[in-house]
Amino acid sequence: MPTFGSGLGIGGVASGLDTNTIISKLVQLESIPIQQLNAKKAKHQEKLGGINRLKTLIQDLQTKAKAASTSANFLSYVVKSSVEGVAGFTVTGSAAAGAHTLTVQQLASIDRWAFDGVASSTTNLTAATGQTVNFTVNGTDYSVAVDPAESTLENIAQAINTAATADLTATVVNTGAGSNPSYKLVLTAKGSGEEARITNIASTVDGLTIDSTAPDDDGIAQSLNNITVGLNAFAIVDGLQVERTTNEFAGVINGVTFTAQSADPAAQMSFSIEPNKAAVKQKVTDLVDAYNAVINYANAQSTYTKEGGASGVLFGDSLLSSVRRSIGSALFNVPIDTVINDTAGYSTLNVIGITTNRDGTLTIDQTKLDDKLANDLAAFADLFVDRDGFDNGGAAVNTPEYYTDTTADSGLAATLVRAIDQMFGSSAGEGGTTIKALFDARTETITGQMRDIDKQVLQKQTFIDSYEASLIARFSSLESLIGKLNSQGAGFAAAIAGLNR
Repeated sequence: MPTFGSGLGIGGVASGLDTNTIISKLVQLESIPIQQLNAKKAKHQEKLGGINRLKTLIQDLQTKAKAASTSANFLSYVVKSSVEGVAGFTVTGSAAAGAHTLTVQQLASIDRWAFDGVASSTTNLTAATGQTVNFTVNGTDYSVAVDPAESTLENIAQAINTAATADLTATVVNTGAGSNPSYKLVLTAKGSGEEARITNIASTVDGLTIDSTAPDDDGIAQSLNNITVGLNAFAIVDGLQVERTTNEFAGVINGVTFTAQSADPAAQMSFSIEPNKAAVKQKVTDLVDAYNAVINYANAQSTYTKEGGASGVLFGDSLLSSVRRSIGSALFNVPIDTVINDTAGYSTLNVIGITTNRDGTLTIDQTKLDDKLANDLAAFADLFVDRDGFDNGGAAVNTPEYYTDTTADSGLAATLVRAIDQMFGSSAGEGGTTIKALFDARTETITGQMRDIDKQVLQKQTFIDSYEASLIARFSSLESLIGKLNSQGAGFAAAIAGLNR
């Protein structure tokens, strides 16, 4: 027997009616509006999914635009060297094409000292108090106290590491043969070069000795305990000698960093910095592909056929047209004066080989694009990048002017980056109010509608629960009444039958 919300169960025993089914059907009829509301909410949820998909595509487009918005990001270079193994090169977009020469005169090295050996690394070296190991590194004087109860070579190394962990490392190395060990306390500077040398080494610990004679002015060790001397790296670049504390040379050539790998004062190598036009072209291709992904998604959402109806969950949503208008304006609204004064043919996407199709997507004429890249890379890059930087004239945050560049040069990719920023930011309205940006406003509207639906469903469900309980009570009363009438009728029938006998 079915049981309803009130916990009562009735089955039409007295009336002969299928009261459970009747109540169930009546409740189902009253539940139809809830089903309709839930279906409407599901549509809103699908729309949110569509908006999030569009948001992901837009953000990917912005990532590709950022890669083409500045010279450092957009321009790529490669280094070609005459000799391998002398130096390794890294180059950024701020470099300039050109030829150079390099001679690595000296590699940077790390300062390292070893105390005289002892027979055991686990035997205390002293029983006296107040003994120390002293040294100076990077301008810091260290005096490491040695506890007689913990004065093994291992203990001393641990104490030094605790005290001078930022500047050097202390280790214990056995340099002897199996039956004739020779344990040595080794101090190794953490930095290379002359400034990181370990100086003023002294030990008052019994049995821990060292000749701490400093190297000469030429960097040649004067003590057998000075295993390697901390030296600076020297190189001659384009005839100019440069010095560094490490083997990495940055700031010598703009946008180029080289790491010295081997030294030969008598050998000169040549290297050239050349534009990596294939990498530049790939960034343009990536930008076009990301743009087309947005437009294709918008087109797919906007199709309507008699047979299938609307093609997407965002059909008719103003968000699609707003997005298309915003990103299209960023790439194609070039000032007319710029176009008129363009004698070289680099002022718009169309003149470098990127044309707009009827559906709004872009197509690249590979031959034309290659020619433009080959003829004038600087002019090609200037179309995309913002060379003079962004200046909004001090506009307040969250105002429309905040995203407007007041300088002479903006660059299409940089303009697109800001246009997309504006889709996800907020603007200040009158009276201190905040105007939600495009995506936030649309998402907030839909989520608000879904919350309203939840409230309506709750109200209707409360009514249905009450309505069901009322039906059960009423049908229970009906069954009770019919039961009484049936009982009375049976009594009358029995009485009449007794009189007739």
